Amino acid sequence: MDMLSDAILSRRDDLIRLTQDLIRIPTLNPPGQHYRDICEYLEAQLTPKGFECELVRATGTPGDSQKYPRWNLIARRQGERPGECVHFNSHHDVVEVGNGWTRDPFGAEYDAEEDRIYGRGSCDMKGGLAASIIAAEAFVETCPDFAGSIEISATADEETGGYGGVAFLAEQGYYADVQHVIIPEPLHKDRICLGHRGVWWAEIETHGRIAHGSMPFLGDSAIRHMGAVLAEMEETLWPLLAGKRTEMPVIPDGARSSTLNINSIHGGEPDLGPDFTGLPAPCVPDRCRITIDRRFLIEEDLAEVKREITALMERVRARRPTFRYEIRDLFEVIPSMTERDAPVVRTTAAAIERVLGIQAGYVVSPGTYDQKHIDRIGKLHNCIAYGPGVLEMAHQPDEWIGVEDMLDSSRVMGLVLTDLLTVKQ
Repeated sequence: MDMLSDAILSRRDDLIRLTQDLIRIPTLNPPGQHYRDICEYLEAQLTPKGFECELVRATGTPGDSQKYPRWNLIARRQGERPGECVHFNSHHDVVEVGNGWTRDPFGAEYDAEEDRIYGRGSCDMKGGLAASIIAAEAFVETCPDFAGSIEISATADEETGGYGGVAFLAEQGYYADVQHVIIPEPLHKDRICLGHRGVWWAEIETHGRIAHGSMPFLGDSAIRHMGAVLAEMEETLWPLLAGKRTEMPVIPDGARSSTLNINSIHGGEPDLGPDFTGLPAPCVPDRCRITIDRRFLIEEDLAEVKREITALMERVRARRPTFRYEIRDLFEVIPSMTERDAPVVRTTAAAIERVLGIQAGYVVSPGTYDQKHIDRIGKLHNCIAYGPGVLEMAHQPDEWIGVEDMLDSSRVMGLVLTDLLTVKQ
């Protein structure tokens, strides 16, 4: 352990530089900018260290186009003898910058006093990607005769579902020869994330009849119909969901209940954009649409989750004779949770205790991440999320990652490699 730990700690400056370089490549998603740039940068970083690198475009996946191609990198370092494969998977895309920043979002400023690197994607999750690379490089240097193989992937579109990244790779069989997966998402360096809740996104649209705004009694307002839907949600659905609790160790505590968020709402005429300076037409709105984000628990059945919404809509219809509606599925993910006795869980827990001197905590993420595709498509259940960073910093202004946290997580990852890929005497 001491040699490996020293090798990682000696790479502190390399870790800072690597993290900064990754942040400075603005891989914004949407729309999906600079994906090939970051893959080529990583290829140049890993090839001299003996990794065989492959750039894979997820042609035809959602968002893929000639202007914004969905590029992924897979790097593999083969050991000296047969053995198992440990795969570190990180997504390279980042969300929009948003407002409220006091630092350059892509400046990757290092604050020596705070020992933090600031920038969009620093926490979620370029710091974790850098930590896994440093761990792998140090392990190869100190254990050159290791068995099996190490893989590092940098994949696209996790922030928008992962279909141009891990889902595509899983469908193409890239995880067929992998035995262990660690996803360095920012769940705190002393905690192992076993999985995530389920999600169902849907559009609900109410229909009305257009008429002149001065004579609304001749029309049928779809917005008023949607108002009745929202009122029914307030009265019956949200109290119902708050009463559902899970045995999954979801964090934060509020996410141990089922939740529903209304992501967007729009009714009436289309938004004509900032360049239009005229007045809207006086019309009764004949359509109104909301997008719902329903997060559900492992104890719940997706079909029942959907029936709850249908039943709610039918209750509204029973009270409103002209009420008409549609529900359209957008996106769904079944909850996922790896067992605590899975090999990668046990090995990572032991490594956390050796590096940090404390017992590992076990958590479940309130939102989904790419474990869903490795689990459901790749059929590989020996998968966790473990990485540096404070979960609450993800997607925030002035996002940051602590260097000491990255080093500690890198040491844990290095020990996992030692335990899984070296022959015990």
